[in-house]
Amino acid sequence: MDIKTKSVLTINLPVAGMSCASCASTVEKALKHVKGVLQASVNYATHQAMVEYNTDSTSLSALVQSVKSAGYEVATAKLTLKIEGMHCASCVNRVEKALQKSPGVVTASVNLSLEEAYVYFIPELVTISDLKSVTKDIGYVLIETTDGEIEDQDEKHKQA
Repeated sequence: MDIKTKSVLTINLPVAGMSCASCASTVEKALKHVKGVLQASVNYATHQAMVEYNTDSTSLSALVQSVKSAGYEVATAKLTLKIEGMHCASCVNRVEKALQKSPGVVTASVNLSLEEAYVYFIPELVTISDLKSVTKDIGYVLIETTDGEIEDQDEKHKQA
């Protein structure tokens, strides 16, 4: 008998832009309406949203989008990674899918001709070492970061 097991993950999302308990309630309601979310609670004082969700039903990207749709931001960073060993569109798809499945990665896209991956992620949930491991596990090598700096979207939001 083949029984498909559900993959449940609990994460803490850093939420920016909340100024009161009502804001936290708005974010919490938005997260609870995402298909696959089992539980969500938002703490205004810590600016954190604890979310338990089924990874077979939803993605981190959908959670981040629901927070944005409610008028708030999830603190993310962008990193450009040099990936060695890709030769075709199948390689690109394999790397993108592996990176996107990594807990903490919001989105990932790969440019074959430049041998680069562009990753938006939540720094509290994933590290460059984690991303190196992911690429190594599928047969590719992350050889360096090409931009040298992590772009903090939360800092950009605060400066605006």
